[in-house]
Amino acid sequence: MNNTQERIALFIDGANLYATAKSLGFDIDYRKMLKEYQSRGYLVRAFYYTALVEDQEYSSIRPLIDWLDYNGYAVVTKPTKEFVDSTGRRKVKGNMDIELAIDAMELADHISHMILFSGDGDFRSLVEAMQRKGVRVSVVSTVSTQPPMVADELRRQADEFVDLVTLQGKIGRDPSERAVRSQSGPSYPAGPGAPRQTPQQGFAGQTPGFMSAGVNNQGEEE
Repeated sequence: MNNTQERIALFIDGANLYATAKSLGFDIDYRKMLKEYQSRGYLVRAFYYTALVEDQEYSSIRPLIDWLDYNGYAVVTKPTKEFVDSTGRRKVKGNMDIELAIDAMELADHISHMILFSGDGDFRSLVEAMQRKGVRVSVVSTVSTQPPMVADELRRQADEFVDLVTLQGKIGRDPSERAVRSQSGPSYPAGPGAPRQTPQQGFAGQTPGFMSAGVNNQGEEE
């Protein structure tokens, strides 16, 4: 039964959620996600975290960020840092754990339920800290893949673990939309010089959840 008095906040680790949904073979519809959690209680805030490669002339994630900014999400970004590892491989570091943790702790006194879309075990201590403040914490990731996308220590610490695959019917994009998109091509600007659409018009009904977040939590390019 839904508790309409519950004060909810979503904390979305963008790169991690993208990788999890991709591993399960579906796209996230962020419009449907917002409506789903608004129906479950009072949605105080919906945070989306991602790192951006600033020196790129065009980033595939930029249209998604614009859409989220215009449609009810609090988007938190920071520039990535590029480095070369010991094997000479170029890597891009873009970890948003600290930003997410600070926002969660600042909001702890104003919410009763934190929903964390991530399987990153580094968040275990944050989940424990939120629980000490009386906040119930749900972790959304998956154990339906091999290997599982959620760290065991994070899953054990959470008050509730929700497998993302069980939410596919509620927050997943209709597969028919993907087929139409692949036939007709994207409706968002293809790059510099393309006519720009406002996010409300350009993404109505087709939130671009299929886009890559650019870098993963291990700092490697995708």
